Amino acid sequence: MSKSPMTKKGHEALTTELNSLIKNDREEIKKAIAEAREHGDLKENAEYHAAKEKQSHIEGRIGELQAKIAIAEVIDPSAVSRDTIVFGATVTLQSEDKDQSYTYQIVGEDEAMTSDEKISFSSPLGRALLSKEEGDEVVVKAPKGDVVYEVESVEYK
Repeated sequence: MSKSPMTKKGHEALTTELNSLIKNDREEIKKAIAEAREHGDLKENAEYHAAKEKQSHIEGRIGELQAKIAIAEVIDPSAVSRDTIVFGATVTLQSEDKDQSYTYQIVGEDEAMTSDEKISFSSPLGRALLSKEEGDEVVVKAPKGDVVYEVESVEYK
């Protein structure tokens, strides 16, 4: 099974969520199911069925997080020192057509969904940025046509 790159912060966030699901949510749903059972006939007990469905979602998310953590390759961007853009870099781009600056950190797929300032290394922009340097032009293929950026700065924080 191949490793999946992830920043230290992203790994900590997944671990925190997993621990919360196991220690808090799992225990709460057990109590809710036990309470619902006390109300009688399980065939017509809406509270019981809702609690069981919620339990299913919680267990599914626990399994998903455990799998992601198991294949995670944790990369600390502050320990990287390179001139070229690699995973974990914080990149400032200048848009050539809008004359506007954007700053993104290149992260793993799960982390990219949590913030507008983070992009996945596997996204079109993320792939286009890898191995570039300050001053390089980056062309991203987009549905509306090519989008051109210039790399203003690269940092590892």
